[in-house]
Amino acid sequence: MFDPKLKEALGRVQKPGRYTGGEPGSVYKDKEKVDVRFAFCFPDTYEVGMSFLGEKILYELLNSHKNWWCERAFMPWLDMKAEMERLDLPLYTMESKDPLTDFDAVGFTLQYELSYTNILAMLDLAHIPFYAKERDEHWPLIVAGGPCACNSEPIADFFDVIQLGEGENQLPSICAEIERAKKEGGVSKKELLRRIAKIPGVYIPAFYDVTYFEDGRVKAITPNEPGIPVVITKAIIKDLNEFTPPTNFVVPMVGAIQDRASIEVLRGCVRGCRFCQAGFLYRPMRQRDANLLNKAAQELCSNTGYEELSLSSLSTSDHGQLEELLDDLNEWAPKEHVSLSLPSLRVDNFSESLIEKTTKVRKSGLTFAAEAGTQRLRNVINKNVTWDEIEKTCRIAFKGGYSSVKLYFMMGLPTETLEDIEGIAETAQKVVDLYYSMDHAKGRGVQVTISCACFVPKPHTPFQFVPMDTAETLQAKQKHLLESVHSRKIKVNYHDSTTSFLEGVFAKGDRRLAPVILEAYKRGCYFDGWEECFKYDTWMQVFEDLGVDPRFYCQRPIGLDEVTPWSHMDYGITHDFLVREYNKALAAQTTKPCNRACSGCGANHLLGGP
Repeated sequence: MFDPKLKEALGRVQKPGRYTGGEPGSVYKDKEKVDVRFAFCFPDTYEVGMSFLGEKILYELLNSHKNWWCERAFMPWLDMKAEMERLDLPLYTMESKDPLTDFDAVGFTLQYELSYTNILAMLDLAHIPFYAKERDEHWPLIVAGGPCACNSEPIADFFDVIQLGEGENQLPSICAEIERAKKEGGVSKKELLRRIAKIPGVYIPAFYDVTYFEDGRVKAITPNEPGIPVVITKAIIKDLNEFTPPTNFVVPMVGAIQDRASIEVLRGCVRGCRFCQAGFLYRPMRQRDANLLNKAAQELCSNTGYEELSLSSLSTSDHGQLEELLDDLNEWAPKEHVSLSLPSLRVDNFSESLIEKTTKVRKSGLTFAAEAGTQRLRNVINKNVTWDEIEKTCRIAFKGGYSSVKLYFMMGLPTETLEDIEGIAETAQKVVDLYYSMDHAKGRGVQVTISCACFVPKPHTPFQFVPMDTAETLQAKQKHLLESVHSRKIKVNYHDSTTSFLEGVFAKGDRRLAPVILEAYKRGCYFDGWEECFKYDTWMQVFEDLGVDPRFYCQRPIGLDEVTPWSHMDYGITHDFLVREYNKALAAQTTKPCNRACSGCGANHLLGGP
């Protein structure tokens, strides 16, 4: 039975299916017979959260334990949030409809810096105190993980536990410690955190003190409890074949943004693009066996009824058994009317064979990441792609019947000039000209879409040392790009520079930003990643009122020997390697991919290698 308040709220909002639960694949257990209850919270809408593969992995993993129950919660949209506040209806999970305060642990995934205020909104809706220091053992443990955990300092004061690295081993270990403490009875929160701190890759923010120089730079980050490591090394799955991909998805009632079956074929990347945080955080690359993937994919599609299967990873076309895997999938997928998609194709290993093997059921659009408009700048960012390879790829695509191509670029990259901006338009024009130079294309139109993101320097990359372009500079470059495009066959999309600025502030921020984030939330800032909700002027006023200069975090160079807010977080990449790559970037020198030559980044140590 629905709570009468919930029933009333659902009658007054758009898309009530976001909040009802009951989807196929949901897991239900008797809450009186489980020892640990974990609420997995996604700090964005249902449609966005239900597209996230990480939640599906951990949902199935935790629920495979007979005496644990993992449930889901999402950030309610504006109308539902207002109704919940009006009716004093606390934030609840989709499965049991119980409030988050009934759970032993409440976990948030940190996928995007601009979701930080949504985390506070969800805690507020759940009537859970914001700061970890305000919560004793009677409150749920508030846990975080995900890519932004690599510098979670701006929100560290809100969390009890933060997981660095890959959660398949960490999260079950945390739940096991919670179960043990509950059965012992009377274990203090501090004692429980001490036990959890011994789990590899687990960071307890309260066990570390941060001091600063007078100029605002971090002076030191030091443990304040005995036995706590000075540096936390990320957790890693050494052999992905030990963790079969999930074969039962919760199938959403309201269409997810990526509403398809998805299977993770590999983790990590060999490319070494200097701007790409994920490429460094998930090193070294590890792949799953083709036979295991084929069986899991067939079972997943059979269980869910999905008719599209995405082979997911940072660099799917680098899987050593990709052709074999596609052959295996095509033995059954066309018969089941299941189409295959490769969301991360690379320009330099695209082939007619890949087109043929992924279009047996239906064609989807082709997207390629050129990233920069000139070869010099592609060398700076270590994007080992040439115009000849772009041309060859587009020729194959056009020959295969495609007439639209999307090209991804970034703007604001280190050493970038207006000539590089013009190069973006010139690259797109060359693609248009190539299409019309091919005989079979007569009478058919082509559409080339330029999608241009603002570059945000991120921690744990060689570009963590560089300042971010100002909003004014980025806007001038965007204007110059538009003026450089002279064909109606080319469409230009670009990101808002103000949201990118705030992303840059949080990406390289420290603990002094927590009061700023909380105050901004109190003044109505949430859903900051949504253009219609973003309140840039409010954010700037909060920074001013609290005496914090946001430019300090993202628009000044970081010294090569400077202590950073993330210096105590080890993702396997040595500092010396990042400095070497930074200096090579300034000289426009490239580094070969990991599968061609080892560049000594240090990540192999995580697997017990040299």
